[in-house]
Amino acid sequence: MNQVKTGELIRKLRTDRGLTQKQIAEKLHVSNKAVSKWECGNGCPDLSLLTALSEILGIETGVLLSGKIDKNEKEKGNMKKLKFYVCKDCGNIITATSNAAVSCCGNKLTALEARKADTSETLTTEDIGGEWYITSNHEMTKEHYISFVAYVSDSCVMMFKQYPEWGININLPMFRSGRLVWYCSKCGLLYQEICP
Repeated sequence: MNQVKTGELIRKLRTDRGLTQKQIAEKLHVSNKAVSKWECGNGCPDLSLLTALSEILGIETGVLLSGKIDKNEKEKGNMKKLKFYVCKDCGNIITATSNAAVSCCGNKLTALEARKADTSETLTTEDIGGEWYITSNHEMTKEHYISFVAYVSDSCVMMFKQYPEWGININLPMFRSGRLVWYCSKCGLLYQEICP
């Protein structure tokens, strides 16, 4: 940990939130001189305080330790580059339009890499009068199933949660071209392009 960088970050985040050194100190049960010392780079918070300080400042503990916030300047929230994160423990589905530090159930999650589905894996899409009717012959057992299907375009995402032992039957308004993305409990993240 670079004390100076971490101190500068603490000061910036504290002032951005309109907090005084005294308010931070009271929340952490330390003296305001201790907070001043951290911000000047003449010391750093005790390890036992890092989690609480991170919560007060609204950042991850790792960011606080690194002393810098990495912004995703390249992506600028581009929906076409939507990233999916799935927790293996609870099935939670998290999306981000750029790289993100994501954790769930105490595990750090990494963005899933989507691969193009081959013809035997694709979802069936049928035009039923201005809507897509999406189905699949995919196995839907407790051990092997599709947990979600999402439609992603350049400006929106629609997600449909799926459950084991249910068949996939989705009605989707027919938009311009886009991409169907789905997550299989065994095969991972797959996609296929669709267009009217």
